[in-house]
Amino acid sequence: MFTAVMGERARRRLAGTRLADVRWVVETGSTNADLLALAAEGAPEGIVLVTDHQTSGRGRLGRSWTAPPGSSLLASVLLRPPAAVAGSIGMAASVALVDAISAVTGLSVRIKWPNDLVWPGDGSAADRKLAGLLAEAEWPARSNIAAGWQPPPPEERVVVVVGTGVNVSWPRSLPPELAETATALNHLAGRSVDREDLLAEYLLRLDDLYSELMDGRGPSLVVDRWRAGSATLGRLVRVDLGSEQVEGRAVDVTSDGRLVVETAAGERRVFATGDVVHLRPSG
Repeated sequence: MFTAVMGERARRRLAGTRLADVRWVVETGSTNADLLALAAEGAPEGIVLVTDHQTSGRGRLGRSWTAPPGSSLLASVLLRPPAAVAGSIGMAASVALVDAISAVTGLSVRIKWPNDLVWPGDGSAADRKLAGLLAEAEWPARSNIAAGWQPPPPEERVVVVVGTGVNVSWPRSLPPELAETATALNHLAGRSVDREDLLAEYLLRLDDLYSELMDGRGPSLVVDRWRAGSATLGRLVRVDLGSEQVEGRAVDVTSDGRLVVETAAGERRVFATGDVVHLRPSG
């Protein structure tokens, strides 16, 4: 059910931007899935779908994600960028969300590759997850099957839906399985945080970064800002690929968001996907 009241303040603040079409629903299966379906029907870019509760929310690698109703900011954005910058959309969303959280709460959170936001540990405690992002792209089908899949021309438009789930107002007492690995904005800020204010700040910043990607400046600014906000770069990490695990130091990220890890043997490996664990130095 679309609720005209929820999101009205955000819509007013976003008037004149490409992300002013904010649609807030009480419940849905997955905001990402809903927008991908709208895109398949020809919907234009700029639609923002927000919900109080997802029953089939998706994380990376097909994982499910469910939060208590009204406790999180659950929002997805439909964009149609040129193929040349489509790989930078998830990074832009991460940077925009970090800046929005800082503007609303004063908190300095960090980005864990590929696109989680974490509250950094102090050396004796691990980083705790605050938010997750999931960018999903629908690449145009190439017609020459015999030649294999071919990347689209740089100027061809690609459907990208980027979803965010931010822990905003969680109960003070968390289940044991979450207490040491997750946190929420109200815990960190020591006060309640308005989801709609956070949404507006995030979308305003995402709109600015998207404009920069579209106007010819390319992804370099976004990548530099992602690097500056990273909790992963410079750290010892273990990348779990399912079929193997690779340990080394995270030394860089590419323009399309791939992680570069240097192993103890001096080999540089580049990863597009994988689970990353931040390792603590021994000794």
